[in-house]
Amino acid sequence: MKTKLLIAAVFFSSQALAATKPDHTLPIAINADNTEASIRDNIAVYVNNVEVTQGSLLIKADKLEINASAGKGNEVFIFTGRPATYSQLLEGDRPVTAQANEIRYDLASRTLTLTADAELTQSGSLVRGDVIRYNIELQQLTAGSEQNRRVTTIFTPETKENQ
Repeated sequence: MKTKLLIAAVFFSSQALAATKPDHTLPIAINADNTEASIRDNIAVYVNNVEVTQGSLLIKADKLEINASAGKGNEVFIFTGRPATYSQLLEGDRPVTAQANEIRYDLASRTLTLTADAELTQSGSLVRGDVIRYNIELQQLTAGSEQNRRVTTIFTPETKENQ
């Protein structure tokens, strides 16, 4: 009986430890209906029902092109869709979600660039614009718009229930 309890305790504590590792240190898993790759050019293309996970990070798109020509750890993921979507739990289990017609994920800088009908939601607040750049690690963003359109930001006040 003691052995079973010890094994269970070790198993659950290792699961808790794994859950606390930062997403960017975990493996990236890609699922799609179809894939093509040029090993010589270090480019891979995934098409239809694309899902990429890395810990709590989840990006869904119609198409994904990965350019790995800059070497391991410097890959650039370009997701396209109508829209492509991103979600992740950040420190303190705070969710962040985003969507755009194109999401560019630069692994080296851990930066998302959302282009065309872009929007990002975090802590109940929403930012909309033509281009949003979001540094996942620093949780910093810049947003801009073109053609006389403006960036829209909507802050949701905290209620007593949320405090």
